[in-house]
Amino acid sequence: MLERANGYFVGRFQALGGPCEVLMDVADEALALRLLDLARGEAERIERKFSRYRRDNIIHRVNTAAGRPVEVDEETANLLDYADRCHQLSEGRFDVTTGVLREVWRFDGGDRVPSAAAVARVLERVGWHKVQWRRPVIALRAGMELDLGGIGKEYAVDSTVQLIRRHADAAVLVNYGGDLAATGPRAGDNPWIVGVEDPAAPGRASVGEIRLGHGGVASSGDARRFLLKDGVRYGHILDPRTGWPVVGAPRTVTVVAGTCTEAGMLATFAMLHGPEAEAFLRQQNVAFWCL
Repeated sequence: MLERANGYFVGRFQALGGPCEVLMDVADEALALRLLDLARGEAERIERKFSRYRRDNIIHRVNTAAGRPVEVDEETANLLDYADRCHQLSEGRFDVTTGVLREVWRFDGGDRVPSAAAVARVLERVGWHKVQWRRPVIALRAGMELDLGGIGKEYAVDSTVQLIRRHADAAVLVNYGGDLAATGPRAGDNPWIVGVEDPAAPGRASVGEIRLGHGGVASSGDARRFLLKDGVRYGHILDPRTGWPVVGAPRTVTVVAGTCTEAGMLATFAMLHGPEAEAFLRQQNVAFWCL
């Protein structure tokens, strides 16, 4: 879908598990349609290739290999190298093998908190340090799984921005489910205005705004994915070392950085630092909101 609003074209589609939009400050509708098609194609390509829900991609091959080594392509290898760096930089807090914890955790706004024993059983299959990764070959122990959801959407945003830059000199803002990046400022060197969502009123109110010319923005929080039991709120950010939600994490963190991938990494790292989230972000020399 393409429409004209506020002096620019807005294209919308569904991919990567949610709503996607592309804002294009161009005068030519044909160009806007072409850029929208490029964005949709790239988002759908990345979803097909890296979604854990499909049975026809490299992630499924790795997850069902039952310990056998699998050789991956260059793009997948680059993402796995990035996941490895994130694991090291976060001192084990960031881990792309935590997806199996969804077997016991359902962050649907309900009150079904799993037992400690149930979490402990699944936790035996979590741990990047248990993975054999020697580029380009990876081997997971039987029962373990890769889940690149923690980096995939931000990667898709940056990949789309790079693709658009190769095809047109245009001011474009790519927004995939609230994670976004800009190819550059709007006409007249005017920034894109991005609202910072209020976690108490998701989708309805904001607590601030970002004036974005270049770079990316990403957020992490529990506004939509949580459990609530006996007055205790359990956010969906899990500590891979314990299998339980991070204690004392902010409701939401929004970070502005050079790329959407970098912003997403820092937002997630901050959440994983729990009550030390704001102190962590102050050390990173980036703009952020921590609520």
